[in-house]
Amino acid sequence: MGVKIANIDVGDFPLLLAPMEDVSDPPFRALCNEQGADLLYTEFISSEGLIRDAAKSVQKLDIYEYERPVGIQIFGSEIDSMRQAARVVEKTNPDILDINYGCPVKKVACKGAGAGILKDIPKMVDLTKKIVDEVNLPVTVKTRLGWDENSKYIVEVAERLQDVGIKAISIHGRTRRQMYKGEADWSLIADVKNNPRMNIPVFGNGDIDSPQKAVEYKNRYGVDGIMIGRASIGYPWIFREIKHYIATGEILPPPTIEERVKVAREHLDMSVKWKGTHTGIVEMRRHYGNYFKGYSHFKPFRTKLVTSDDLDELQQTFDQILESYSSDEPAFA
Repeated sequence: MGVKIANIDVGDFPLLLAPMEDVSDPPFRALCNEQGADLLYTEFISSEGLIRDAAKSVQKLDIYEYERPVGIQIFGSEIDSMRQAARVVEKTNPDILDINYGCPVKKVACKGAGAGILKDIPKMVDLTKKIVDEVNLPVTVKTRLGWDENSKYIVEVAERLQDVGIKAISIHGRTRRQMYKGEADWSLIADVKNNPRMNIPVFGNGDIDSPQKAVEYKNRYGVDGIMIGRASIGYPWIFREIKHYIATGEILPPPTIEERVKVAREHLDMSVKWKGTHTGIVEMRRHYGNYFKGYSHFKPFRTKLVTSDDLDELQQTFDQILESYSSDEPAFA
């Protein structure tokens, strides 16, 4: 019996792709899906942007049959706007609607959205209830341990959110004040999971960057699944590697240079088709460092990849990378 979010079976120990702005777009989701991610979340979408019909927000609603199950994530601080946005999302027919209560970025949190709502737990619970009541979709939440060291109320908060109807919760093991610094504390995520009153899936998030760590945290903290964010950027193979290690205890060899170039090319191609040439090229740049991480003397190629605005030139660079690093000769520093 797999883990279920409402009536959606997401596998025995699901691996979730985290919602990341300018990262978790349809091209990247397609690659993560191919590599074994069990549930994909979109980039977070501004509720105000959706209501105003802002092009960038509306474009983020694009979802495709091959990526199901897929969740669309929204953020905002105004209850009416969030309710309206939830209705817009429902018309797109995702499998899940997710609410972002975790984004620590100043321009979001300081307006009371994202992790900003952790300063006002009653509002967080009320807003969640209003959205649950507004739509027929299963509603999930992504959040953090609390606003700061003195307000880690996540055990109580998770219980209250469950009581107003959410169907799963993903918890990043840091406070808002920590941003992405220090080490994620999963012990409180385990406390949520071990709360006898909790009966919805609890997913852990933060610092999972290897198959070994995924299995160690799975065993140590007993979560229902793991949400992976930064470790997947430019490395969709992380899902395949973790799944293989869970199933067999073996570490898969890393992808060859041929596979890395092939997938990077596919990614660029899909990105350009989806966003247009300029944006597609620019938004791929954050991925290249990880696509080719660990290869010695790679800097000149990386510089070309992150500065060129010309598709032909980028394809030539990929050709040069293939010529310079053949599979039969490990190029790791």
